[in-house]
Amino acid sequence: MSFDKLGLLPELLSAVKSQGYEKCTPIQEKSIPSVLAGRDVLGNAQTGTGKTAAFTLPMLQLLHSNKTENKKIRALVLVPTRELAAQVEECVRNYGQNLDLKALCVFGGVPINPQLKALKQGIDILVATPGRLIDHLQRKTVDLSRVEILILDEADRMLDMGFINDINKIMVFLPPKRQTLLFSATHGKDVKKFIGEQLHNPDIVKIAGEKSAADQVKQVIYFVEKNRKRDLLAHLINTGDWKQVLVFTRTKHAANKLALQLEKVNITASAIHANKSQNARTRALANFKAGECRVLVATDIAARGIDISNLPHVVNFELPNSPKDYVHRIGRTGRAGVDGTALSLVSNEEKELLDKVEKFLKWNIKREVVSNYPRLGAPQAYAPRKSGGGQKRSQSGSGQRQQRSNRRRRK
Repeated sequence: MSFDKLGLLPELLSAVKSQGYEKCTPIQEKSIPSVLAGRDVLGNAQTGTGKTAAFTLPMLQLLHSNKTENKKIRALVLVPTRELAAQVEECVRNYGQNLDLKALCVFGGVPINPQLKALKQGIDILVATPGRLIDHLQRKTVDLSRVEILILDEADRMLDMGFINDINKIMVFLPPKRQTLLFSATHGKDVKKFIGEQLHNPDIVKIAGEKSAADQVKQVIYFVEKNRKRDLLAHLINTGDWKQVLVFTRTKHAANKLALQLEKVNITASAIHANKSQNARTRALANFKAGECRVLVATDIAARGIDISNLPHVVNFELPNSPKDYVHRIGRTGRAGVDGTALSLVSNEEKELLDKVEKFLKWNIKREVVSNYPRLGAPQAYAPRKSGGGQKRSQSGSGQRQQRSNRRRRK
């Protein structure tokens, strides 16, 4: 269905067209009319199916149609990560480019003073992570008493990350009479409990089962020894001439180490994780999007927070502990109807994790084999000595030094 069939304002349709979209996705087709009708909505759709536009477009229309003169926050969008907050705000600005509505994004890891200044000037839409929003509420620099629309994006991820207490604190500051929209890829028991407490007779929009992987993603498994994973990854990148690949590791240390190893063999790479400053994370993501960096190595903090158009490759350098995280990771590719490939490098130690993933998906992932790939830095790291004589002289010199040291101790 085309967007002009959904009852959207001409200003919004023009903005959508300028972003290169003509037809809406199923989650957009089914959610937008319900939101425009003022209903609470529970949206459940696979990662990469257009959930952000599904709530952003009708939110903008409702706020514009009921425009008020007071500069109070009228819509609040809560998200789990800084990267996702920045990207949601970008979508709000892009789709709302023809409307007189002001948006602000607040999250931690950056100076708070610019946020304070923007809040004083007045905004209509606030996109925030729970931690920094609570900071503002405690400072009394944010007033949520006039919020008309509350949106929880990636709600399941927020609850998985332990934000339930923060979210409950925030709810106290919101008016009880409001429209609430909740969008996520999965609905665990915590999400269902939250739905029962916060949503009023919601319109349930379910596009795909939570255990379905994106149809556009080709999934492949490579069995490989743990200490040869980086060699195989470099080989795949070079032989396939990959220009852009998002690689997931389980730990921050592993992300840093892998990025450095790839850089040493002339594959541009950056790491992104919680220990990086926000400026470093923003810069790394911008360079990756611009094609200045071929490989972005990330921990699961980025599994829901990175939205890159036409990302061709995702690699699980290490399988995640949770099958749900596997689905979220591979959902970074194969978005908006564009094909993508998700590869997993699986060692013997990870076969149990692979079994859990395949049981969760209810099908077996295709296996492929690569043989005779080179070791990273092999010519330097494994260069043999040119002569045995040099080795003997070295040992002899060492023995003489040891003898002199023993004589000094006896004296």
